[in-house]
Amino acid sequence: MNSSALSPPDTVEGDVARALAEDIGSGDVTASLLPDAADIAYLLCKEDAVVCGRPWFDACHRALDPQVRIHWRVAEGDRVPAGTVLATLEGRARALVSAERASLNFMQTLSATATTTAAYVDAVRGTGARILDTRKTIPGLRAAQKYAVRVGGGVNHRHGLFDAVMLKENHVRAAGSITAAIRAARSMHAGLPLIVEVETLAQLAEALHEGCDRILIDDFDPAMRREAVRIAAAVTPRIPLEVSGGVDMTTLRGIAEDGVDFISIGGLTKHVRAIDLSLKLGPPPG
Repeated sequence: MNSSALSPPDTVEGDVARALAEDIGSGDVTASLLPDAADIAYLLCKEDAVVCGRPWFDACHRALDPQVRIHWRVAEGDRVPAGTVLATLEGRARALVSAERASLNFMQTLSATATTTAAYVDAVRGTGARILDTRKTIPGLRAAQKYAVRVGGGVNHRHGLFDAVMLKENHVRAAGSITAAIRAARSMHAGLPLIVEVETLAQLAEALHEGCDRILIDDFDPAMRREAVRIAAAVTPRIPLEVSGGVDMTTLRGIAEDGVDFISIGGLTKHVRAIDLSLKLGPPPG
Protein backbone atom coordinates (compact mmCIF):
# COMPACT_ATOMS: atom_id res chain seq x y z
CA MET A 1 0.00 0.00 0.00
CA ASN A 2 1.23 3.48 -0.84
CA SER A 3 2.41 5.46 2.19
CA SER A 4 0.08 8.30 1.18
CA ALA A 5 -2.81 6.10 2.34
CA LEU A 6 -1.57 5.92 5.94
CA SER A 7 -4.31 6.51 8.49
CA PRO A 8 -3.96 9.43 10.94
CA PRO A 9 -3.47 7.97 14.47
CA ASP A 10 -5.55 10.67 16.17
CA THR A 11 -8.46 9.90 13.85
CA VAL A 12 -8.26 6.18 14.57
CA GLU A 13 -8.13 6.68 18.35
CA GLY A 14 -11.08 9.07 18.33
CA ASP A 15 -13.20 6.86 16.08
CA VAL A 16 -12.49 3.79 18.19
CA ALA A 17 -13.17 5.54 21.51
CA ARG A 18 -16.59 6.67 20.27
CA ALA A 19 -17.44 3.26 18.84
CA LEU A 20 -16.52 1.37 22.02
CA ALA A 21 -18.34 3.85 24.26
CA GLU A 22 -21.43 3.53 22.07
CA ASP A 23 -21.37 -0.28 22.16
CA ILE A 24 -20.14 -1.12 25.65
CA GLY A 25 -21.61 1.76 27.63
CA SER A 26 -21.47 0.94 31.34
CA GLY A 27 -20.19 -2.58 30.66
CA ASP A 28 -20.62 -5.67 28.48
CA VAL A 29 -23.09 -7.68 30.53
CA THR A 30 -23.02 -10.68 28.19
CA ALA A 31 -19.24 -10.96 28.00
CA SER A 32 -19.19 -11.11 31.80
CA LEU A 33 -20.66 -14.61 31.49
CA LEU A 34 -17.44 -15.83 29.88
CA PRO A 35 -14.39 -16.89 31.89
CA ASP A 36 -11.80 -14.12 31.86
CA ALA A 37 -9.17 -16.49 30.51
CA ALA A 38 -6.75 -16.56 27.61
CA ASP A 39 -8.31 -17.57 24.30
CA ILE A 40 -7.76 -17.36 20.56
CA ALA A 41 -9.91 -16.12 17.70
CA TYR A 42 -9.74 -15.67 13.96
CA LEU A 43 -11.05 -13.08 11.50
CA LEU A 44 -12.72 -14.59 8.42
CA CYS A 45 -13.58 -12.79 5.17
CA LYS A 46 -16.59 -14.46 3.54
CA GLU A 47 -16.45 -12.75 0.14
CA ASP A 48 -13.93 -11.35 -2.34
CA ALA A 49 -12.69 -8.02 -1.02
CA VAL A 50 -9.95 -5.43 -0.72
CA VAL A 51 -8.78 -5.50 2.90
CA CYS A 52 -9.06 -2.17 4.68
CA GLY A 53 -9.38 -1.02 8.28
CA ARG A 54 -6.57 -2.81 10.07
CA PRO A 55 -5.58 0.23 12.19
CA TRP A 56 -9.16 0.57 13.50
CA PHE A 57 -9.51 -3.19 14.09
CA ASP A 58 -6.24 -3.32 16.02
CA ALA A 59 -7.09 -0.24 18.07
CA CYS A 60 -10.48 -1.67 19.12
CA HIS A 61 -8.89 -4.81 20.51
CA ARG A 62 -5.89 -3.11 22.09
CA ALA A 63 -8.14 -0.59 23.84
CA LEU A 64 -9.75 -3.45 25.78
CA ASP A 65 -6.71 -5.73 26.06
CA PRO A 66 -3.35 -3.98 25.62
CA GLN A 67 -1.62 -7.37 25.69
CA VAL A 68 -3.63 -8.88 22.83
CA ARG A 69 -1.52 -10.33 20.03
CA ILE A 70 -2.88 -9.88 16.50
CA HIS A 71 -1.24 -11.86 13.71
CA TRP A 72 -2.24 -10.52 10.31
CA ARG A 73 -1.98 -12.86 7.37
CA VAL A 74 -2.72 -10.14 4.81
CA ALA A 75 -1.60 -6.56 4.27
CA GLU A 76 -3.80 -3.48 4.13
CA GLY A 77 -4.97 -3.10 0.53
CA ASP A 78 -4.56 -6.79 -0.37
CA ARG A 79 -7.22 -8.35 -2.59
CA VAL A 80 -8.44 -11.58 -1.03
CA PRO A 81 -10.88 -14.29 -2.14
CA ALA A 82 -13.87 -15.45 -0.13
CA GLY A 83 -12.92 -17.80 2.70
CA THR A 84 -9.63 -16.08 3.56
CA VAL A 85 -8.58 -16.00 7.20
CA LEU A 86 -7.31 -12.44 7.53
CA ALA A 87 -5.88 -12.60 11.05
CA THR A 88 -5.64 -14.63 14.24
CA LEU A 89 -5.80 -13.13 17.73
CA GLU A 90 -4.56 -14.23 21.15
CA GLY A 91 -5.97 -12.45 24.16
CA ARG A 92 -8.51 -12.44 27.00
CA ALA A 93 -11.81 -14.03 25.99
CA ARG A 94 -14.00 -11.26 27.39
CA ALA A 95 -12.03 -8.54 25.68
CA LEU A 96 -12.05 -10.40 22.35
CA VAL A 97 -15.84 -10.67 22.47
CA SER A 98 -16.42 -7.12 23.69
CA ALA A 99 -14.29 -5.63 20.90
CA GLU A 100 -15.76 -7.91 18.24
CA ARG A 101 -18.63 -5.80 16.89
CA ALA A 102 -16.86 -2.43 16.86
CA SER A 103 -13.77 -3.92 15.20
CA LEU A 104 -15.88 -5.70 12.57
CA ASN A 105 -17.97 -2.60 11.91
CA PHE A 106 -14.85 -0.67 10.97
CA MET A 107 -13.36 -3.48 8.88
CA GLN A 108 -16.55 -4.31 6.97
CA THR A 109 -17.32 -0.66 6.21
CA LEU A 110 -13.83 0.41 5.20
CA SER A 111 -13.20 -2.77 3.22
CA ALA A 112 -16.46 -2.08 1.38
CA THR A 113 -15.32 1.41 0.41
CA ALA A 114 -11.88 0.17 -0.66
CA THR A 115 -13.39 -2.73 -2.63
CA THR A 116 -15.84 -0.48 -4.47
CA THR A 117 -13.13 2.06 -5.20
CA ALA A 118 -10.81 -0.62 -6.58
CA ALA A 119 -13.55 -1.79 -8.96
CA TYR A 120 -13.93 1.74 -10.37
CA VAL A 121 -10.17 2.19 -10.59
CA ASP A 122 -9.88 -1.09 -12.48
CA ALA A 123 -12.61 0.01 -14.90
CA VAL A 124 -10.70 3.12 -16.02
CA ARG A 125 -7.25 1.56 -16.01
CA GLY A 126 -5.19 2.63 -19.02
CA THR A 127 -7.24 5.76 -19.77
CA GLY A 128 -5.39 8.30 -17.61
CA ALA A 129 -8.56 9.18 -15.67
CA ARG A 130 -8.42 9.05 -11.89
CA ILE A 131 -11.25 8.22 -9.50
CA LEU A 132 -12.19 10.86 -6.91
CA ASP A 133 -14.37 10.57 -3.82
CA THR A 134 -16.83 13.23 -2.55
CA ARG A 135 -18.15 14.58 0.75
CA LYS A 136 -21.04 12.06 0.67
CA THR A 137 -19.65 10.10 3.60
CA ILE A 138 -20.99 8.46 6.76
CA PRO A 139 -21.18 11.24 9.41
CA GLY A 140 -18.20 11.05 11.73
CA LEU A 141 -16.27 8.64 9.51
CA ARG A 142 -15.16 10.93 6.70
CA ALA A 143 -11.43 10.65 7.37
CA ALA A 144 -11.74 6.86 7.70
CA GLN A 145 -13.69 6.49 4.46
CA LYS A 146 -11.37 8.81 2.55
CA TYR A 147 -8.47 6.70 3.81
CA ALA A 148 -10.29 3.63 2.46
CA VAL A 149 -10.66 5.33 -0.93
CA ARG A 150 -6.89 5.79 -1.04
CA VAL A 151 -6.34 2.15 -0.07
CA GLY A 152 -8.57 1.18 -2.98
CA GLY A 153 -6.48 3.23 -5.40
CA GLY A 154 -8.67 6.33 -5.59
CA VAL A 155 -7.85 9.97 -4.94
CA ASN A 156 -9.35 12.26 -2.31
CA HIS A 157 -11.34 15.32 -3.34
CA ARG A 158 -11.51 18.14 -0.79
CA HIS A 159 -11.93 16.87 2.74
CA GLY A 160 -14.54 19.45 3.72
CA LEU A 161 -15.74 22.98 3.17
CA PHE A 162 -12.52 24.45 4.51
CA ASP A 163 -9.64 23.11 2.39
CA ALA A 164 -10.65 24.10 -1.14
CA VAL A 165 -12.92 26.65 -2.82
CA MET A 166 -15.50 25.11 -5.13
CA LEU A 167 -17.53 27.54 -7.21
CA LYS A 168 -20.91 26.21 -8.31
CA GLU A 169 -24.04 27.63 -9.92
CA ASN A 170 -25.16 29.61 -6.86
CA HIS A 171 -21.77 31.29 -6.45
CA VAL A 172 -21.63 32.24 -10.14
CA ARG A 173 -25.19 33.56 -9.98
CA ALA A 174 -24.41 35.68 -6.93
CA ALA A 175 -21.20 37.07 -8.44
CA GLY A 176 -22.72 37.69 -11.88
CA SER A 177 -20.26 35.62 -13.93
CA ILE A 178 -17.60 32.93 -13.80
CA THR A 179 -14.90 35.59 -14.06
CA ALA A 180 -16.30 37.65 -11.18
CA ALA A 181 -16.71 34.56 -9.00
CA ILE A 182 -13.15 33.39 -9.65
CA ARG A 183 -11.71 36.81 -8.89
CA ALA A 184 -13.70 37.07 -5.66
CA ALA A 185 -12.53 33.61 -4.57
CA ARG A 186 -8.91 34.44 -5.26
CA SER A 187 -9.20 37.70 -3.36
CA MET A 188 -10.67 36.05 -0.25
CA HIS A 189 -8.90 32.65 -0.29
CA ALA A 190 -5.70 33.08 -2.25
CA GLY A 191 -3.92 30.11 -0.69
CA LEU A 192 -6.57 27.48 -1.34
CA PRO A 193 -7.14 25.28 -4.40
CA LEU A 194 -9.88 26.62 -6.65
CA ILE A 195 -12.35 24.32 -8.45
CA VAL A 196 -14.92 25.78 -10.82
CA GLU A 197 -18.08 24.06 -12.05
CA VAL A 198 -19.25 25.04 -15.54
CA GLU A 199 -22.48 24.20 -17.33
CA THR A 200 -21.73 25.35 -20.89
CA LEU A 201 -18.80 25.49 -23.28
CA ALA A 202 -18.91 29.29 -23.04
CA GLN A 203 -18.45 29.08 -19.27
CA LEU A 204 -15.63 26.60 -19.82
CA ALA A 205 -13.83 29.06 -22.08
CA GLU A 206 -14.28 31.77 -19.46
CA ALA A 207 -12.89 29.59 -16.67
CA LEU A 208 -9.93 28.54 -18.81
CA HIS A 209 -9.17 32.16 -19.62
CA GLU A 210 -9.38 33.28 -15.99
CA GLY A 211 -7.54 30.22 -14.62
CA CYS A 212 -8.17 27.83 -11.73
CA ASP A 213 -6.91 24.49 -10.40
CA ARG A 214 -9.60 22.23 -11.83
CA ILE A 215 -12.79 22.57 -13.86
CA LEU A 216 -15.85 20.44 -13.23
CA ILE A 217 -17.91 19.92 -16.38
CA ASP A 218 -21.39 19.25 -15.12
CA ASP A 219 -24.04 17.32 -17.08
CA PHE A 220 -22.21 17.55 -20.42
CA ASP A 221 -23.39 15.03 -22.99
CA PRO A 222 -20.65 12.93 -24.67
CA ALA A 223 -20.22 15.29 -27.64
CA MET A 224 -19.93 18.34 -25.36
CA ARG A 225 -17.56 16.46 -23.08
CA ARG A 226 -15.22 15.57 -25.94
CA GLU A 227 -15.32 19.15 -27.19
CA ALA A 228 -14.51 20.38 -23.68
CA VAL A 229 -11.47 18.08 -23.57
CA ARG A 230 -10.34 19.38 -26.97
CA ILE A 231 -10.73 23.02 -25.92
CA ALA A 232 -8.98 22.52 -22.57
CA ALA A 233 -6.06 20.66 -24.16
CA ALA A 234 -5.26 23.70 -26.30
CA VAL A 235 -4.79 25.98 -23.27
CA THR A 236 -1.47 26.33 -21.44
CA PRO A 237 -0.98 25.70 -18.59
CA ARG A 238 -3.36 22.76 -18.86
CA ILE A 239 -6.22 22.79 -16.36
CA PRO A 240 -7.54 19.32 -15.44
CA LEU A 241 -11.17 18.46 -16.15
CA GLU A 242 -13.43 16.58 -13.75
CA VAL A 243 -16.75 14.84 -14.44
CA SER A 244 -19.37 14.29 -11.76
CA GLY A 245 -22.94 13.04 -11.81
CA GLY A 246 -24.56 10.31 -13.88
CA VAL A 247 -21.56 8.04 -13.43
CA ASP A 248 -21.93 4.29 -12.95
CA MET A 249 -20.24 1.18 -14.26
CA THR A 250 -22.20 1.38 -17.52
CA THR A 251 -21.03 4.92 -18.33
CA LEU A 252 -17.66 5.07 -16.56
CA ARG A 253 -15.33 3.69 -19.23
CA GLY A 254 -16.78 5.87 -21.99
CA ILE A 255 -16.40 8.99 -19.86
CA ALA A 256 -12.79 8.09 -19.07
CA GLU A 257 -11.98 7.38 -22.72
CA ASP A 258 -13.20 10.86 -23.67
CA GLY A 259 -9.99 12.14 -22.06
CA VAL A 260 -11.10 13.73 -18.77
CA ASP A 261 -8.64 13.75 -15.89
CA PHE A 262 -10.88 12.99 -12.91
CA ILE A 263 -14.24 11.31 -12.32
CA SER A 264 -15.85 11.92 -8.92
CA ILE A 265 -18.24 9.28 -7.59
CA GLY A 266 -20.34 9.73 -4.46
CA GLY A 267 -21.20 6.04 -4.42
CA LEU A 268 -17.70 5.11 -3.25
CA THR A 269 -18.63 6.22 0.25
CA LYS A 270 -22.40 6.73 0.11
CA HIS A 271 -23.66 3.40 -1.27
CA VAL A 272 -21.81 1.21 1.19
CA ARG A 273 -22.65 -2.51 1.28
CA ALA A 274 -20.61 -3.99 4.10
CA ILE A 275 -18.16 -6.78 3.34
CA ASP A 276 -19.20 -10.00 5.08
CA LEU A 277 -16.70 -10.68 7.88
CA SER A 278 -16.85 -12.66 11.09
CA LEU A 279 -14.70 -13.02 14.21
CA LYS A 280 -14.90 -16.43 15.83
CA LEU A 281 -13.39 -17.76 19.03
CA GLY A 282 -11.21 -20.83 18.58
CA PRO A 283 -8.52 -21.85 16.11
CA PRO A 284 -9.00 -21.12 12.40
CA PRO A 285 -10.23 -23.96 10.18
CA GLY A 286 -7.61 -26.13 8.58
